[in-house]
Amino acid sequence: MGERRTVKVSKYLSRHLRHQPDRIGLTLDPAGWVDIDTLISAAAEHGFRFTREELDRVVATNDKRRFTVDGARIRANQGH
Repeated sequence: MGERRTVKVSKYLSRHLRHQPDRIGLTLDPAGWVDIDTLISAAAEHGFRFTREELDRVVATNDKRRFTVDGARIRANQGH
């Protein structure tokens, strides 16, 4: 995955995990968590496809630590 793709996926995740989850039909739990498979499916249904491997790369390489993965779920961290 190239740098441009990494940035694109990162921005998409930020937008929909932090600012507009309802735009793609996501419901976050009270702590901001959502199931990763649900996120990937919702994104695909709304025209943006990415893989679990791409998501994991974004989480691992983001220097601002914008996301946290806990097993099968993800959330945006506060303040980025």
